[in-house]
Amino acid sequence: MSAKAVREYDGKLLLAHWLHRVAVPTSTESTGSKFIQPTTRLAHISIDTSLLQDKAQFEQHVRSTLDQLEVSHPWLLTHKLVAKPDQLIKRRGKSGLLLLNADWSDARAWIEKHAAKDVLVDSVAGVLKTFLVEPFIPHPSNTEYYICINSDRDGDNILFTHEGGIEVGDVDAKALKLQVKVQDAFPTAESIRSALLVHVPEAKHDVLVDFISRLYAVYIDLHFTYLEINPLVVLDPTEDEPARVYYLDLAAKLDQTAEFESGPKWAIARAPQNIGIAGVVPTAVGADAGPGMDFPAPFGRELTKEEAYVQELDSKTGASLKLTILNKDGRIWTMVAGGGASVVYSDAIAALGQADELANYGEYSGAPTETQTYEYAKTILDLMTRSAVPHPEGKVLIIGGGIANFTNVASTFKGIVRALTEFKQPLIAHKVRIFVRRGGPNYQEGLRSMRQLGESLGVEIQVFGPETHITEIVPLALTGQSSDNLAASNNGAQASSGNLLQDQLLGTNTNINSNVATPVPTAPVSRAGTPPPGERMTYFSDADKAAGGAHDANVPFTAHTRSFIYGMQPRAVQGMLDFDFICKREVPSVAAMIYPFGGAHVQKFYWGTKETLLPVYTTLEEACAKFPEVDTIVNFASCRSVYQSTVDILKHSNQIKTVSIIAEGVPERRARQILWEAKEKNVLVIGPATVGGIKPGCFKIGNTGGMMDNIVSSKLYRSGSVAYVSKSGGMSNELNNIISRTTDGVYEGVAIGGDRYPGSTFIDHLLRYEQDPNCKMLVLLGEVGGVEEYKVCEAIKNGTIRKPVIAWCIGTCAKMFATEVQFGHAGALAQSDLETADAKNKALRAAGVVVPETFEKLPLVLSQTFQSLVKKGTIQLKPEPETPKIPIDYSWAQELGLVRKPASF
Repeated sequence: MSAKAVREYDGKLLLAHWLHRVAVPTSTESTGSKFIQPTTRLAHISIDTSLLQDKAQFEQHVRSTLDQLEVSHPWLLTHKLVAKPDQLIKRRGKSGLLLLNADWSDARAWIEKHAAKDVLVDSVAGVLKTFLVEPFIPHPSNTEYYICINSDRDGDNILFTHEGGIEVGDVDAKALKLQVKVQDAFPTAESIRSALLVHVPEAKHDVLVDFISRLYAVYIDLHFTYLEINPLVVLDPTEDEPARVYYLDLAAKLDQTAEFESGPKWAIARAPQNIGIAGVVPTAVGADAGPGMDFPAPFGRELTKEEAYVQELDSKTGASLKLTILNKDGRIWTMVAGGGASVVYSDAIAALGQADELANYGEYSGAPTETQTYEYAKTILDLMTRSAVPHPEGKVLIIGGGIANFTNVASTFKGIVRALTEFKQPLIAHKVRIFVRRGGPNYQEGLRSMRQLGESLGVEIQVFGPETHITEIVPLALTGQSSDNLAASNNGAQASSGNLLQDQLLGTNTNINSNVATPVPTAPVSRAGTPPPGERMTYFSDADKAAGGAHDANVPFTAHTRSFIYGMQPRAVQGMLDFDFICKREVPSVAAMIYPFGGAHVQKFYWGTKETLLPVYTTLEEACAKFPEVDTIVNFASCRSVYQSTVDILKHSNQIKTVSIIAEGVPERRARQILWEAKEKNVLVIGPATVGGIKPGCFKIGNTGGMMDNIVSSKLYRSGSVAYVSKSGGMSNELNNIISRTTDGVYEGVAIGGDRYPGSTFIDHLLRYEQDPNCKMLVLLGEVGGVEEYKVCEAIKNGTIRKPVIAWCIGTCAKMFATEVQFGHAGALAQSDLETADAKNKALRAAGVVVPETFEKLPLVLSQTFQSLVKKGTIQLKPEPETPKIPIDYSWAQELGLVRKPASF
């Protein structure tokens, strides 16, 4: 998740330091500032609840902490005070968690009474251990205002009402609103005055215009994503005093992914010399002199020791390791690979009425090492078997995951096998049953090792591969029965070893789907420039490279699409060339690579079993001049540089019409700037935080689809009739697999990316598919968070989309959790009831979309819809082409154990 809540203490320190330091883009008044920053007086109290085991020691700790506070904040002894918990608790006043107009002795006694106290707030139970004390500002109720700044896809919204305070009511209904669109200039003083201050006495206009201008400038510069002040007190001016502004209660969220931009500013505002601590002398310091920003867990969701350990592991690796304990006494535990996959497994458990028994939520992904996987698995197994009394029904461990792109499944399973072996006796004692489902590179070896472990461990381990629906092991584990989608998803499946290279070498039949006509071998398409048998190099003529015709916005990818790769990504380039080769493209889809940090040169790649050369340029200008037919760029720049590199790419919008942004962790404000600039220039953006997309038989973006054996098994080397759009890259592999088993295959598939503001949305791609006569059936895999699915509902209702649509939104389990849980993607968090997966599925079903009862039923409805289109003649079944041979690198074949050197080599 990129938008993360911060404590009120930290939010107020950011405002106190930066309101008069961040430059306001437009001058509010020529006479200078009207807003006077109050003196910073904030006292933060953190109680160590781990000392509770010794009551006397804990009480001494609290007294000592408060004694030290008196020394470092002497103003506590001379001011009337406000005391309150600072733990992201909403409506503290209504919950009786607010002390007003008290002297220090009363405030101290109140904190001592509430420290480590269990409280229930809006059905969420938690322990009070962090407090904020600040001066009490006496004021009449008619001086209380409300202001909130939030962000959406279109821009920023400033909400203001003259009736603030504890009874503010429905802000969305009563507040005045000023929208600042992404491409708009900074609001002027007059626009703020006329839009927001209609009901405010004119004597306060100048100070409020100045304050709001500064507040919004800080909101932008420090990458806030949400900032609410209630009440905002504006005292009336007097003869001796101008109008004064005080921000009393504050709630804020920062974009954590923007830490590389704003982290130093967050730190310096919270440095000891800037927070009003007595005895600290202000000095000239560096911009990063303060502490790193702390993003606390939601109230009631304080990190356990094990969660903190996994979080530490995650921070030290480029992989992703996540763990949230939901119910330490639950009997169902999960160890799932992939962000999207982790959600569908939780959904499947909740759909069977077992959410109260779900012990944890988490994921491991991004190719963690064997050691990292071992540590992660060991942590979960320790928690699972820690109870002194075994559960009477035994426990279930689900080791699941989607079809990996490049993670070596056998390697990660080695870590899990080590951990399971180490916990042999506890697993037996707790009667643990283990169910495994996985696919991806070397999954056969990984599943074999798990199967063998079950035979030697004395624990039931059932093992399944990609031929089984991703969540099918859940009903098998919990009910002992499978769902009724197996017949649909495996219709016509024939025997296979599961290893495509081995099947080809031994002549084993690998055809999976019998819904199409009997395979008929087809002659390979001739390639211009195919070398003689003895020639090692392959060359392509300029005439062949230029073939392709004008760009069609509805069909951005064809068999003639050519691209640039931004960044030094030889593995991705080779994967694209291998895909081109098995699809029998006439020329490679990659024209050149762009790498600004080295000199111009050429790099050697394989074209099948032969070689070809690709140029590497230092500038996009040079590459565009050399290859005017290229209209697509796959941008592999890092999250730190991808914004500027994409802005540079968009300067060539007369030629470049499609940009894929792979990087994760792009700040939300930068992502919005990219998407709106691209929209103005009519450029399609896929991503950020995406694996890309694929047009079977035509074009593959970067690493989409994984390795060649998975691409062939999902029949992505030839075109089908079904187009899909998803957020998750990992789940797009599953869709490729499901669609290939239940229909005639994928026509096009796009993963738009899991961030809150992807460059293109579901509706953008579904409208393209609707206009493409070769696409007959549409699939949407949405998720909890955001509202883009409702645009699809409207398009179907008004007849813009007429083709059959099958849809499912993952994250239906969210309603089962007592506390807020952030799922795998940054955008996968509901901010309102409208953004829940249940609400979206209901709306889609009402609009006429085919929505299955559960995700497990998706293969069944896909098969039924496809067969009905075949019967109507909408889809004409075509002969199946010959399964292409897969070129494979020697090093990978050796790792798979498929080749060896001669003994006398």
